[in-house]
Amino acid sequence: MAKLILSMDGLVLKELPLAKERTTIGRKPHNDIQIDNLAISGEHAVIVTILNDSFLEDLNSTNGTYVNGQPIKKHFLQNNDVVELGKYRLKYINDTPAQAPAPDFEKTMVLRPDMMRKPPAEAPTAPPVVPMRSATETQAGFRAGASVPAGTSMGGGMPPPAPVAPPQPAAPAAAPNQIGAIQILNGANAGRELELTKTLTTLGKPGLQVAVITRRPQGYFITHVEGANFPVVNGSQLDAQAHPLSDHDVIEIAGVKMEFFIKR
Repeated sequence: MAKLILSMDGLVLKELPLAKERTTIGRKPHNDIQIDNLAISGEHAVIVTILNDSFLEDLNSTNGTYVNGQPIKKHFLQNNDVVELGKYRLKYINDTPAQAPAPDFEKTMVLRPDMMRKPPAEAPTAPPVVPMRSATETQAGFRAGASVPAGTSMGGGMPPPAPVAPPQPAAPAAAPNQIGAIQILNGANAGRELELTKTLTTLGKPGLQVAVITRRPQGYFITHVEGANFPVVNGSQLDAQAHPLSDHDVIEIAGVKMEFFIKR
């Protein structure tokens, strides 16, 4: 488990394990790490820990947050980094190798074009449209009974739909051999799809709102990382804790709506 070693003027004061997903640092008593010093803001900084990775964010503190002598707003912590808060030092200790996708935290955007699988290209003379996925993919990407855009062909010779079966208990969010994905529902990237194959996938707009989706043995989870507003799932705003994702959940981050689904 990652930990912080708090010191001042070279004297070690205490060791602080990063046992929570969200660890706040500041002068006020409600912080997880309270440093009662006037150089420290009431709510100075926060560390978000997901699996073996930790992200440090300055909360617009008066005197700023420094790592290894450099001022930061957001920083992906690495073993032996030294966080400087006034006269205090927090040395980050984590001997577990960092996950490969974690550095993307610094340059995350909402579904960067190079991350998304583009739909098949249309003929040069055709107007620019977002083609629908194949029938097999559509079964995973849309709810039963969802409306179909006008003018969309459903194919000829199909038999009448069978009677709707009674609802079945929801399956687990993901099995070891299943891969989750998200599809953008609005905006310029509507229709684009991103497979969630990495352990960590960050989504959002730096400086506005950032969240991370983690793939765990128990399924997929979404966690707030940055911004005053928390992600919204199925119309309900989340809190600071990790939230499990279920098939066909609708997520809203930084004004962009996307649907999470399990690829069958």
